[in-house]
Amino acid sequence: MHLRSRSLLFIFTLLVSTGACYASLGQALAFSDWNWMDIISEGGTAILAALWALLIINSRPGGRVTRMLAGGLLTLMLGAWADCMDEFYHIPASQYWDNALEALMPLGMLIVTIGLYYWRQEQAVLNEHMQKRERLFRDHRSFDRITQLADASYLHEQIRLEQQAGDAGMLVLLDINNFQQINRDHGQQEGDRLLQAISHLLLLNLRPQDLLCRYAGDRFAILLPAMNASQAHATARQLQTAIASLAHHVRDGSQVIALSARSVCARADQNPTQLLASMNASLEIPVRTEAHAGGHTRADGAEQAARLPEQNSPDFSAMLASKLQA
Repeated sequence: MHLRSRSLLFIFTLLVSTGACYASLGQALAFSDWNWMDIISEGGTAILAALWALLIINSRPGGRVTRMLAGGLLTLMLGAWADCMDEFYHIPASQYWDNALEALMPLGMLIVTIGLYYWRQEQAVLNEHMQKRERLFRDHRSFDRITQLADASYLHEQIRLEQQAGDAGMLVLLDINNFQQINRDHGQQEGDRLLQAISHLLLLNLRPQDLLCRYAGDRFAILLPAMNASQAHATARQLQTAIASLAHHVRDGSQVIALSARSVCARADQNPTQLLASMNASLEIPVRTEAHAGGHTRADGAEQAARLPEQNSPDFSAMLASKLQA
């Protein structure tokens, strides 16, 4: 059964069972004794609280905040509904369950308040995450279809803007090891899911002013304004460690894909096309380590040699073209 249908059924059952409880244990009041102002206000509060709870359940992912907001509203709904039933049925003073149900209203408000506190913390994290994409949103650039990151042309533009501002900063290229093998073993759809997971992971490990782009295929570019070389190398190593620590489960949950990455850093003070060509070439000749994870060779490009192949050579041109088409 769909979540919305289950939620509606639960709320309907709760309201009907509460009404039945009052009808069976209380004495019905005469129509002339009904207080319509109380009925409308208390019944309306219960209905609105139920609607709000349904909206939260069906528009938010499951979790502590969703449970507390929806649970608090449903508790408030039950207390208001019990208060409304008092306008139709008289409950003897010797029975305290009626008072206990009505006392659920302040309890529900307390739970909602705590839920709002945790929602505020959650929103602060989301706001920080969105700020890292702000320069992309602000310029209304087209997103990469898979990762929703900017593309290589936008990266070129931003490098030029940083250079014009007088502080070129640092540029990091990050490449996922053996990504083509992962695509062959698990399919392109799983590869796309992995790229999405990695892009989110990288964003969470970057500063708000940093720019993350999907440069080509499984290669990411990170522009780090106002950062020196040692800081950029430390950031690159941190990102590689984060990727290696990512436990990415395939869609059916039957396997965890072992990951590693290599990177190269350079000051973004050259012509963007030449700079990126040199960095791409450097990534193609990584220093291999002896570490293996799930049969995948790990390579640390942050510490690799700066020796580059000749940029005008046929081998380099063929290599770069094949990488950009991946």
